[in-house]
Amino acid sequence: MLSRDRLREHLIRTRIAGDVATPRENNLDHYSSLANGDPYYMLGLTFEQPWSFRDILELMSKAAGVVADPGHRWGQDTIDAERTIDALDAMAERIAAALSRERPRLLFATGHPTGLLAVHLPLARLAAERGATLLTPAEGWTYAGSGFGRPRRIRYLQDVAMLDDKGGFVHTHDATPMERMLAELAEEPPDLVIADHGWAGAAGEAGVPTVAFADSNDPGLFLGEAEGKIDVVVPLDDNVLPRHYAPLTERLVTGVSRAL
Repeated sequence: MLSRDRLREHLIRTRIAGDVATPRENNLDHYSSLANGDPYYMLGLTFEQPWSFRDILELMSKAAGVVADPGHRWGQDTIDAERTIDALDAMAERIAAALSRERPRLLFATGHPTGLLAVHLPLARLAAERGATLLTPAEGWTYAGSGFGRPRRIRYLQDVAMLDDKGGFVHTHDATPMERMLAELAEEPPDLVIADHGWAGAAGEAGVPTVAFADSNDPGLFLGEAEGKIDVVVPLDDNVLPRHYAPLTERLVTGVSRAL
């Protein structure tokens, strides 16, 4: 496993953190849309308090390390690698606590199969090796998703849930699939959900213990964390080359193993 210093260097070099690819204007547009109550950016969550644009920017500066200055409207934005590593370690502890339960039941899901699937698969494999039941509810369930109304269905790859659209796994922010999955698990919900995007938001909204990954332009999950609906949110660019996530994933897997 890389040392903390070397992991920080790797995160910055690969732009998982540091100067990330998501432009400042995209971040601010999403913060404004969330402040205006756009459901797409709420990721299945509702919030106890009103969050203004300035409130959201302030939170994102503290939680993810984006530039705090509201006058910085265009160009480069950032994620603080130190915050990423701290959140990874907190996530590892939370996953280990769930795995320490008797016959734990875990649920994995990702809306970013081109990126974060590379993180979810090793974590799911570790959980299974440690005796967890990996849940696969609503497999094959189909609905008219946000992809231009085309039918999308829940499919699993090695017990990680994703959306399939005409034979390919697709990017999604939708909360509806997780809502359906949890409806099928209503009598015995998961002990922990490990997810991102609307999969994580819907789980947190339902009161299921949840840890999540989120990019700097997905502020909804950070608001969910601030209001106590999501246990841990790891700030990171969620769509770099999959192989770049390997050291990050190794830290998670090693952290979980050490905590057990």
